[in-house]
Amino acid sequence: MTVLPVAALARTRRALGELMAPHRALLAATAAALVLASVAMLVVPPLLGRIVDAVIDRGAAGLVDGLALAILAALLARAVFSALGSVLVARLGEQVLAALRERVVRRALDVPLADVERAGTGDLLQRVGGDISVISEGVRRAIPTVVISLLDVGLTLVGLTVLDWRLALAGLTPLPIWVLVSRWYARASGRLYAAERLAEGERTQSLLAGVGGAATVRAFRRRGAQLARIDRRSRVAVDASLAAAHAERKFGLAMNGAELVGVLAILVTGFLLVRADAVTVGAATAAALYFLRLFDPIGVMLYLLDEAQSAGAALARLVGVADMPAPPAPLHPRTPAHAGVRLRGIRHAYDGGPEVLHGVDLEIAPGERVAVVGTSGAGKTTLGAVLAGVHRPTAGTVEIGGVGLDEIADLRRHVALVTQEVHVFAGTVADNLRLARPGATDDELTAALRAVEAPLALTDVVGDGDGGELSATRAQQLALARLVLADPAVAVLDEATAEAGSAGARTLERAAAAALAGRTAVVIAHRLTQAATADRVVVLDKGRIVEAGRHDELVAAGGHYADLWSAWAAPRSR
Repeated sequence: MTVLPVAALARTRRALGELMAPHRALLAATAAALVLASVAMLVVPPLLGRIVDAVIDRGAAGLVDGLALAILAALLARAVFSALGSVLVARLGEQVLAALRERVVRRALDVPLADVERAGTGDLLQRVGGDISVISEGVRRAIPTVVISLLDVGLTLVGLTVLDWRLALAGLTPLPIWVLVSRWYARASGRLYAAERLAEGERTQSLLAGVGGAATVRAFRRRGAQLARIDRRSRVAVDASLAAAHAERKFGLAMNGAELVGVLAILVTGFLLVRADAVTVGAATAAALYFLRLFDPIGVMLYLLDEAQSAGAALARLVGVADMPAPPAPLHPRTPAHAGVRLRGIRHAYDGGPEVLHGVDLEIAPGERVAVVGTSGAGKTTLGAVLAGVHRPTAGTVEIGGVGLDEIADLRRHVALVTQEVHVFAGTVADNLRLARPGATDDELTAALRAVEAPLALTDVVGDGDGGELSATRAQQLALARLVLADPAVAVLDEATAEAGSAGARTLERAAAAALAGRTAVVIAHRLTQAATADRVVVLDKGRIVEAGRHDELVAAGGHYADLWSAWAAPRSR
């Protein structure tokens, strides 16, 4: 299975910079608040050291009180600036995330359906759903804390240097361990989290396939095989999560060892310097406190760097979608002269596999309704998708009104595809209909519903959430009403009545006839009653047109179509 692209680290960083560029003022204010929070905490150890020296020297009580008040003021400043910094980081992150979400959704809607089908809808859903949630959580919780912790570590090392350069050197003793382990973990965790996100996307895809095709799985007694496939994908996802957790544990052990080395170095160096009267006990105490206070920010980074790395992996996946090339616009856009359709030499294969269509030639007059029939696997759906521009043929051309599909400006205004898989969006019926024509009036929406005999009110709430679930018949009527509103010159219906029962199918056949009135139409017919009323019937067999003509002529000819009609009509004549 082909996967959607993932951006490289350098591209992810550039994309992040591009997204943050419009928010420079907010970024500067955020950086200032975070730096002030770290600076406020930086003065606490020296003040405590001075208290120690004052006590040893039996200094005045007022001096100790003043130093204590200064520490209190520093802690209050730390609390205020930390809270402000966290709020600003979250606000900056949410604005950047909102812009990224819009880019990703816009590009996801533009991604050719063929690309989505090759990658599996689970991968795309995981990115626009799960990955967005991971980044959002990281922005709110992990990233502000990690940034503050990084500043604390850097400024603490500066404070050690100000006290005494030898104490600073002692504090740097564990630095090689920190650097080596952190570099290893940054490389390893990024790769491991990317693998984890990918595995979760594949697991989501297998779950969607299992749940969505549950009826088919049961009908063919493939429940065990489908569960085994889901189990394999789930095990891969679990293994990926465990590998990331194992790397985190190794990182934690190494960092704890580095802290132990640093504490011993500071204590030994401080003892030697105090004995040599090179520094005061208070200075040595401040140095020890400086180093000990590194434990908290390093521990926080150890705990939250996982989330930051996971957010980084999710960000790379989202940038990968956002950077997908948009479908090329025609260099010299043209408008079809009429609604006639011509397919010449159409061949098509999926991802280098065997050909599904073999040199199909077909001409359809403006306003003609053609039914395409054939056994399962004959290539009917592929032919409809190629005609609608969903799939690019591997060879051959498709023209509408004498203009190739690649040359038509705004192809969706001229040709529309309606399948048996209809999505009902959460909202009112009016909201769902205006997807086809945003500026439509209520009267126009009502007329479209009336044309397809849909007993729905514009204010009815449908879809997920608080909406009522529509039956297959009602959902398909809603899709056909959208077709009426979109008003394309050419329409392709791919088994649009297949999911309805007998009574519903008759209703949908009338609705489809009304929606197709006055249009050039290609009907991928599951129910041959649609073929019987078509202007012409085209029979596909193994990717080739083997018969074409009117219903009565083909039945009388006794060929492929007659066999199909006999098999279809016999059970209904009993």
